[in-house]
Amino acid sequence: MYNISSNMLYTAFILYLIATFIFGATIKQKKNERRIKTKIATVGITFTIIGFIAQLIYLITRWLASGNPPVSNMFEFMTFLSICMVLAFIIIYFYYNLPSIGLFALPIALIIIAYASMFPTDIPPLVPSLQSHWLSIHVTTVALGQGMLFISLVAGLMYLIRQVNQKQLTVKNIWLEIVLYTSFLFIGFIVISIIFNSVNYNVTFEFSEGNKVGITTDYHLPPIVSPNEGLLLTENVMKPWFEAPTWMQGTDAGRKFNTVVWAFITGTFFYAIVRIAFRKRIGALIQPLLKNVKPDLLDEIMYRSVAIGFPIFTLGGLIFASIWAQEAWGRFWGWDPKEVWALITWFFYAAFLHLRLSRGWHGEKSAWLAVIGYAIIMFNLIVVNLVLAGLHSYA
Repeated sequence: MYNISSNMLYTAFILYLIATFIFGATIKQKKNERRIKTKIATVGITFTIIGFIAQLIYLITRWLASGNPPVSNMFEFMTFLSICMVLAFIIIYFYYNLPSIGLFALPIALIIIAYASMFPTDIPPLVPSLQSHWLSIHVTTVALGQGMLFISLVAGLMYLIRQVNQKQLTVKNIWLEIVLYTSFLFIGFIVISIIFNSVNYNVTFEFSEGNKVGITTDYHLPPIVSPNEGLLLTENVMKPWFEAPTWMQGTDAGRKFNTVVWAFITGTFFYAIVRIAFRKRIGALIQPLLKNVKPDLLDEIMYRSVAIGFPIFTLGGLIFASIWAQEAWGRFWGWDPKEVWALITWFFYAAFLHLRLSRGWHGEKSAWLAVIGYAIIMFNLIVVNLVLAGLHSYA
């Protein structure tokens, strides 16, 4: 079952990649070539649906192999999130018949799958607090909500890239470029992890934390950041440049922070290569691809995806989460970092809907809010999971 599961995830990745190129071909078709564009788009969505089915087979076979819902660690949750992202894209595609959105939605889903694959893919036993039927109820509902909210990010990015003036250097296109730059951080993390995993790179540190002494942790990337007051046990390897700050708690705090630093280094390197090669900002490079997309349609997609995703996220991220917290830890709320950022996410999207419906924040304002909202979600998924220690640190 495990091998079937892995092969199906790989198959889905390849099919989504092919579909991305096919959707890219629809961009090049002129307005008077609508019939050809429709046929190409049909092929693209067909590959997407087949890939989605392959991912569902991955999900089912991994569930059968483990006996538990496959959403208990970083690899499993991120791959499940990618399933929800693709499902949301398929729904929006058939409702609005907008092939160009696939050129932006699928690559992000591909990055999420590749990012997930950098974490341990084995099937570990569930920790006691996760041994509950609420695991599948809470986590899957959260992912479904985030998958639908993901479409607001895609539509928001497309709107901003199309509408923001790229001919002059302004505050708006600087911020837009920063947003696009973050995608290179994911790519950098994936590439650097593949390189060092392929050579089985490993170094070990020993350190103390509170009353615990002699704790060891293994790094699979060269140690730029060591654990706080950590001792490097492996010889003839690169020496750390500095220690993790004391406020980073948890056995793996130094290793996680080291991973984040490497993602910034390699991601910035790849971003610089693209900028030098094309001599344009990423936004300016992409903008011509969206000249035939209607801004009003993108604005409507932004709103609809938030209007659907927000109540689903409310159910999973707040209501179901509180019920499970009471069952697992004896309290509904405990100011855990994950809980705090879930609440921040909820308040932000509530403000999004309020500002849009009562203050008329349409178009560019809504697009910026959609991008910022999903940035908060990704901060919660990545930084809170990898850097901040808490009861939800299962990464």
